[in-house]
Amino acid sequence: MAFIDQIIKNARRNPGTVILPEAEDDRTLQAAVRIEEQGIAKVALVGDRAVVAEKMEALGITREFDLTDPAQAPWLDEYVKTYFELRKKKGMTMEKAREVMLDPLAHGVMMLYKDKGDGLVAGACHSTGNTLRPALQILKTAPGCPIVSSFFFMTLGETTYLFADCALVENPDAEQLAEIALSTAHNAIAFGIDPKVAMLSYSTKGSARSATTEKVIEATRIAQERAAERFSPELGVVIDGELQFDAAFVPKVAASKAPDSPLAGQAKIFIFPDLNSANIGYKMVQRLAGAEAYGPVMQGMRLPVNDLSRGCSVADIVGVSAITIIQRRMMR
Repeated sequence: MAFIDQIIKNARRNPGTVILPEAEDDRTLQAAVRIEEQGIAKVALVGDRAVVAEKMEALGITREFDLTDPAQAPWLDEYVKTYFELRKKKGMTMEKAREVMLDPLAHGVMMLYKDKGDGLVAGACHSTGNTLRPALQILKTAPGCPIVSSFFFMTLGETTYLFADCALVENPDAEQLAEIALSTAHNAIAFGIDPKVAMLSYSTKGSARSATTEKVIEATRIAQERAAERFSPELGVVIDGELQFDAAFVPKVAASKAPDSPLAGQAKIFIFPDLNSANIGYKMVQRLAGAEAYGPVMQGMRLPVNDLSRGCSVADIVGVSAITIIQRRMMR
């Protein structure tokens, strides 16, 4: 069974409610139908009621959904007040708070905050920054988590890998890079993926020296120390670096370049040193190798909010929605 089919099957065991605040997008509406028909979740749409009705008619969608139009929502005044209280120390005014809460995306995040859903998926027609900004402002980070980051599920054939951080943290320092590695290892375990983590670099075990390689070396040291504290030995978390990709992925190359590496060329999680390399890397693997990419999946948020590529397909929205439902279940 394909990885995403396993995810969907898992989500069906205890379906919740996923909030889709881009209801004026055709792909979102088509995905909403599939999500409910496949029993993944109940869908809560957010958008202009008249526009959504027109779109649904044009697409031939007759299914009835729970649809919230922010301008007509009975809880609008409550949401405006809550948002104002959350942001007043940042100079927020009531007038501006009302303007923000009329935006479907921000309104959808507030619905999640108010427990009107289990998770939110957006990004089909918003940039990552615009998608995540209201989530960070309203939901904040999970207790004890110092950084919000992201990862992609990258599926090639029967094997699924995790790539991080491909979407959010532009140039993490060593501490941040270590936390990205630890968060991604935690999610790998939750989704049944072998938590063997490679800290990637253009250098393998000192083959080159620079500020960039030293950052990865230090991040590896920090991550290894904290992994020993956070994960029990039976979980099998292994973190090593700095490693070039081939030394992390190909056993024969690992035996030559990094013979003492406990990963032995069998990493399943790849932590990139910065956003440039990570974003380029996942898109190259997706387009050149034909990998299926699901994400970016956010980690470190108090409640699950997941971003989509603006080039996403209907199937992508369905898959990420299933992932989001499972994330919320894990949080509980």
